[in-house]
Amino acid sequence: MSLLKVENLSLSIHGTPILHGVSFEMAPGRVFGLVGESGSGKSLTAFSLMGLVPGGARVAGRAVLAGTDLLAQTEAQMCAIRGRDVGLIFQEPMTALNPVQCIGDQVAEALVIHGAATRDKAAGIARERLNRVGLTEDRFPLTRFPHELSGGQRQRVCIAMAIALRPKLLIADEPTTALDVTTQAQILDLLRGLVAEDGMGLLLITHDLAVVSGVADHVAVMQAGRLVEEGPTEALFRERRHDYTRRLFAASAHHPERAAIATDTPLLQVQDVRRSYALPRKALLGPAPRVEAVKGVSFTLNRGESLGLVGESGCGKSTLTRAILGLEPVQGGSIRLDGVPVQAGAMTDALRAQMQVVFQDPYGSFNPRWKVGRLVAEPFHLAPAPQAEQRDRVAAALEEVGLTRDDMEKYIHEFSGGQRQRIAIARALIVRPKLIVLDEAVSALDVRVRAQILDLLAALQASHGLSYLFISHDLHVVRAITDRVLVMQAGQIVEQGATDTVFSAPQHPYTRQLIAATPVIPTDWMTDDALV
Repeated sequence: MSLLKVENLSLSIHGTPILHGVSFEMAPGRVFGLVGESGSGKSLTAFSLMGLVPGGARVAGRAVLAGTDLLAQTEAQMCAIRGRDVGLIFQEPMTALNPVQCIGDQVAEALVIHGAATRDKAAGIARERLNRVGLTEDRFPLTRFPHELSGGQRQRVCIAMAIALRPKLLIADEPTTALDVTTQAQILDLLRGLVAEDGMGLLLITHDLAVVSGVADHVAVMQAGRLVEEGPTEALFRERRHDYTRRLFAASAHHPERAAIATDTPLLQVQDVRRSYALPRKALLGPAPRVEAVKGVSFTLNRGESLGLVGESGCGKSTLTRAILGLEPVQGGSIRLDGVPVQAGAMTDALRAQMQVVFQDPYGSFNPRWKVGRLVAEPFHLAPAPQAEQRDRVAAALEEVGLTRDDMEKYIHEFSGGQRQRIAIARALIVRPKLIVLDEAVSALDVRVRAQILDLLAALQASHGLSYLFISHDLHVVRAITDRVLVMQAGQIVEQGATDTVFSAPQHPYTRQLIAATPVIPTDWMTDDALV
């Protein structure tokens, strides 16, 4: 029995072909995985089904959902179908939610708009949907706002919105990319449960092959707007008939070649650091309650070493990182970089220049009105250099990360996600720091681009003698790029040691929990040719 049948779906934007005769079929109560690199057309396939294509787009073909051709509907007809028959979960929940509307109203909105319930009854149904996705009434009243929730909790709200009217088809576009491994496992279990209980079909779009292996019943591989291979998940993973599929698998298992440059000389010393926050007052009188986000953390990062920092969202990683960067004061302990104290509000430019950062979302950390040359040169305010020398150093930094001198005259929107991350790395290198903090620097990249960035980081570390503090929820990446790893839980370091030792023989129950939650491709599905 077919739920959705897509035949020869084609899409062009202003005359440029994007999708080329895409055809596949989905069954109810099953999960269909769609994988491929960024730019392969995965998301545009989903948006075409939803009628959410950009201006200047022309769509051809058929997409029949339970007898209705979605591509033949008018916009008014699609407004009646979206939410009712087809639900959509976006990758970034914070941008998908209305920041000034409480979560109860946002879940109830679809019910009211489609006339499925009065506003009062819609609130009751919203409560039931939120309960169903694990946001129970005792902890998450309908009056909560998105900013009061964690990333995983916000994603659960988006799922509750998408299933409010029990749609026949649920489309999930990279729903777990920004989540830590335990939250990701919970969200995937939730989606699997919804498919099994409601009999809906799930179109899961992702670049994570390990996630697909544990969730999808059927997989299609997409390259440059075409489906190059598809089949039952286990069969496709075992056979990998198309060359592009084999390249994706090789990239997913890629470990960069790293030179052994780590020394025993301390560079960053963190000693018994404590950081707490004041919570909003619940009463007019009396002290404001406080939460201790970092509780006596101590560690040392040596010259030339890569140190991983892992843990769930809310464990204190970001708070600790801001303290290390001198962006927030601490209530106890000390932080030293190359023997010099790091104190918020009392750092010299010279000290700041020795410590640079690469963020998860490079686009969000750049001024879109500036050309790349000015963006990369921005840190020169910490270590001034003559204008002519600055331009030459910017060009050299861009070339070192695989770009060209001509890219200095372009704007950031003209680059792909992987190229933007290369520009962010060039900006971090420009003042020749000793330490680079990489905050989820590759988590949003597809597997092939991620492999390229990891190779680049390994080469730059060897050529510049850099030290890395690598913060990530992707344990595969941490294992590939770091010498030692710290495991953080509830503001404390609960385990640390050589990366291979910690991953092979974890001692702390929390570490074992993190490793168990990490999706992996079954070893008997993988043969040696996957790594060629």
